[in-house]
Amino acid sequence: MRLLIASDLHGSLDSLRFLCDTARRLAPDMLVLLGDLVYHGPRNPLPGGYDTRAVLDELDRLNHLPCPVTAVRGNCDAEVDIMLTPFAVSENAWIEADALRIFASHGHRLPENPPLPGFAPGTVILRGHTHIPRGESLDGLHFWNPGSLSLPKGGSPRSYGLYEDGCFHVYDMEGREVLRHWPRQNWSHQAGR
Repeated sequence: MRLLIASDLHGSLDSLRFLCDTARRLAPDMLVLLGDLVYHGPRNPLPGGYDTRAVLDELDRLNHLPCPVTAVRGNCDAEVDIMLTPFAVSENAWIEADALRIFASHGHRLPENPPLPGFAPGTVILRGHTHIPRGESLDGLHFWNPGSLSLPKGGSPRSYGLYEDGCFHVYDMEGREVLRHWPRQNWSHQAGR
């Protein structure tokens, strides 16, 4: 199974168009959006190509992809934005991929690290919110974050995630791999380290 994963677009039309083009090129089985789709948020600068009305219109293109969209709500996603989004947006979602149980959430209500009561060993915690790519295993849980396509933090590049063939990858917008994580082998690699 191939999952294309993006988070924290924050109203960037440029980033959303890049995501749509990437989805068409990679042909994922599912597109997973981890929240903060439309509004830039009170603590963030305006991202390049900020245009909330155009972003809401452009989100409709995602409905015409040959794969389903699974979207969760972020801390900057207002009720009115959710009402205007052309697909369902939930608080969180469970995804099954290659016998992995993946809990998708924006992540702003979850601790960054264990313990996370209620999650069975082997569960993948897929989240956004921090704008920093992550792929690691701690105390039997796997933590994945694709970073942000519009407002990266911590010196990371603008990025998105891709799960395929049992491995989680994060790529920058030029297609260079930023990190990879194999949950079954509990192994990670960050480019440049």
